[in-house]
Amino acid sequence: MHVAMASTPPARRLGARALNRALLARQWLLGRVKRSAATAVEHLVGLQAQNTPSPYLALWARLEGFRAEELSRLLTGRRAVRLALQRSTIHLVTARDCLTLRPVLQTVLERALMSGSQYGRRLAGLKLPELVAAGRALLEKEPLTTAEVGARLAERWPGADAEAIGYGLRAYLALVQVPPRGVWGAGGPPRCTTAEVWLGKPLARETSPDALCLRYLAAFGPATAMDFQMWSGLRGGAEILRRLRPRLRVFVDERGRELFDVARGALPDPETPAPPRFLPEYDNAFLGHADRARIIAPEDLPRLNAGNGILSPFLVDGFIRGTWKVTRAKDVATLEVRPMRWLAATERAALEEEGARLLAFVAADARRREVRVARSS
Repeated sequence: MHVAMASTPPARRLGARALNRALLARQWLLGRVKRSAATAVEHLVGLQAQNTPSPYLALWARLEGFRAEELSRLLTGRRAVRLALQRSTIHLVTARDCLTLRPVLQTVLERALMSGSQYGRRLAGLKLPELVAAGRALLEKEPLTTAEVGARLAERWPGADAEAIGYGLRAYLALVQVPPRGVWGAGGPPRCTTAEVWLGKPLARETSPDALCLRYLAAFGPATAMDFQMWSGLRGGAEILRRLRPRLRVFVDERGRELFDVARGALPDPETPAPPRFLPEYDNAFLGHADRARIIAPEDLPRLNAGNGILSPFLVDGFIRGTWKVTRAKDVATLEVRPMRWLAATERAALEEEGARLLAFVAADARRREVRVARSS
């Protein structure tokens, strides 16, 4: 007598629109939420912050009643910091996450130095442990830019490349950019010291990426192994997810690829309304996946590139539909909106209303503010 074996039911298939609404819900872009800036920064696992305004704009798009001063106080009060983390790019994170995430991402920064840049080759022949120890001593004595510390160390190692030294220290030390760098309306040179000195605590010893992967899925999932690798810069995403698989839900996308998710991750109805939102140019809602079809049509992706950077995108119905920028002329602030696709009259009106709110945030001192929505290109 044959006993029928129970078969595993096929994984649920999620289309681009379902993934879009899941992403927006977890990124708090389906509606502004009442949360503190610190809570949001941790929920989002940091905010990319090459440019000072970017994390402020990211929080403004997500939080009800957000004021720039709240995030600035986190920086000046040493409750948040700016340093190189995911993808070896500058992120703003809470002090707690700085101490725990930096060791997990150590290999990302080392690989970016040695194989992802020209600087690693230019450090050949130097005894890196001695160089790093000397750099730590200088930076813990007083905050310096990487150019300044590189120049000082080059005096002690004649013939060494000062620029490469400065960049190299960023990979081997947890260097935080101290205020006024990153403070809204202030700014300053990117002078650094070590996280240990600035925060008065040691870095964590744990280097396993498992907890980081779970946090990523909670804020960006469902996602593939390659999505996690793209967001974090880590390798071995498939192995990490294999270990975590018993704790995860598994779906498939329209191409049959496995998508992993935390047990209680939000999966809204794909037809859930999504309000227009203006995002900064380096927002991880856009940069957090290898396959970005969940937030932008593949044919529109090249139109976001602007030389060595990315144009700031806006969302309509949850997807990137164009770009924006604010210009100032004396006491007039103008928001220039450039759609990539045709906008319905209701979409244009809602975009103009949200644009007026954006101008009130970024140009509060302007005597006159204008929103100009161009014809679709």
